[in-house]
Amino acid sequence: MPDEAHTTTVLYLVPTPIGNLEDITLRAIRILGEVDTVLAEDTRNSGRLMQHLGLKKPLLSYHLHNEHQTVARLIERLEKGERMALVSDAGTPGISDPGFLLVRECLSRGLKVECLPGATAFVPALLKSGFGAERFVFEGFLPVKKGRQTRLRELATETRTLIFYESPHRIVKTLEQLAEVFGPERQASVSRELTKLFEETVNGTLPALAANFAGRSSIKGEIVVVVQGSKD
Repeated sequence: MPDEAHTTTVLYLVPTPIGNLEDITLRAIRILGEVDTVLAEDTRNSGRLMQHLGLKKPLLSYHLHNEHQTVARLIERLEKGERMALVSDAGTPGISDPGFLLVRECLSRGLKVECLPGATAFVPALLKSGFGAERFVFEGFLPVKKGRQTRLRELATETRTLIFYESPHRIVKTLEQLAEVFGPERQASVSRELTKLFEETVNGTLPALAANFAGRSSIKGEIVVVVQGSKD
């Protein structure tokens, strides 16, 4: 049965698999098949997913580097009644991915936005860490340069479980910096390639994890770092 808001929703945020294509929901497939246009972070990646699902829809590029320039044009189309789905390369759009600006503008214009539940990387990483999941802080990506050390020092005394996203080429440096600021005894967990064939989660102290990944000849895949909260 269609949603009650089916006729009024103009923008759908549709989570897509973070690796395993079986993680797409039946509802997500239905919405992608019903909308007029799919806004995609990378039209090539989303095109392959749509092909896998047997769906043919116009794909428009919507990513970090063009969202400021495209929001006004998209809003104009949405106000005329066009229905769109926003997807990222993987996971839920708007979480460390583009989407916030478009959602905010839709809401300010009284346009109905709906977000479907679905795949996101930090939830399985948090649960696999074995740390408390009752209260946690999602930090996404740390600042690359300016403000990085300041942010780490601010988080050093946080008692809730901390969750970070990180890229393969920065993971060793990040683990070393976390160990330096949070202390050598702080426990953490690193999850990589979640839901994929070579999925891996490694637990240990921050220095041990830094040494583990520094000793590897190559590191691949998107990474989630979960750090146990401060006990002080």
